Amino acid sequence: MTLSKTAAGHQVLKDRSSGLSPRQRTALILLDGKRSLDEVLAATAQGGVTLADIHRLVEMGLVAEEGGASGPAPLDSRLPAIDSAPAPLYSEPMPLTPPAATTASQAEYERYLRAYKVAIQLTAELGARGGRLHLAVEAAENLEELVALAPRIRAAVLPLKFARFEAALNGH
Repeated sequence: MTLSKTAAGHQVLKDRSSGLSPRQRTALILLDGKRSLDEVLAATAQGGVTLADIHRLVEMGLVAEEGGASGPAPLDSRLPAIDSAPAPLYSEPMPLTPPAATTASQAEYERYLRAYKVAIQLTAELGARGGRLHLAVEAAENLEELVALAPRIRAAVLPLKFARFEAALNGH
C-alpha cells in the first residue's frame, strides 16, 4: 500500500505548528506516494514510528492512499489493523512528565513551555541553516537546557526575535 500527503498534509508541513509528534512528522515527510507503507515503517522503525502513528495521520486527514493521477483516494479498511491505541498527539514535542506540582517548579515549567514554543518557532523559521539548532531545541527537556541554548539562538536570529525568546525565558 502506498500513502501520500493530502493538501492538508502539505500545509501542516509548511506551518510547522501542526501538533504532530516528531515521529508523526517524520512519517508524514516520508509518505510521498513513492514509498510503500512497509518501506516507510522500515525506514523509521529506529526512530520509533509505529503503525499507530500512521493511523493517526490518516485519522487527521493528512495522508490517504495513492489514487493515481487524480491524487490520493479515500482510505478504507485496507490499512493494517494495529494492536494498540494511536500515539498521543502533542502541540510540540515536550517532556512526558511535568515537574512536581510545587508552585515554584510549576512556574518554572510554565516558563519552559513558553520559551520552548518561542524557540521552536524561531529555529523553524531558520530553515535548513538552523536544522541542528532546531533539533537541539527539540531535545531540550527543561528550562536550564533552553538557557544553555540561548547564545546559539541569539547568534542565529535577529535581536528583536531573540527578545521574544529572552522574555519567555525570564517569565515576562
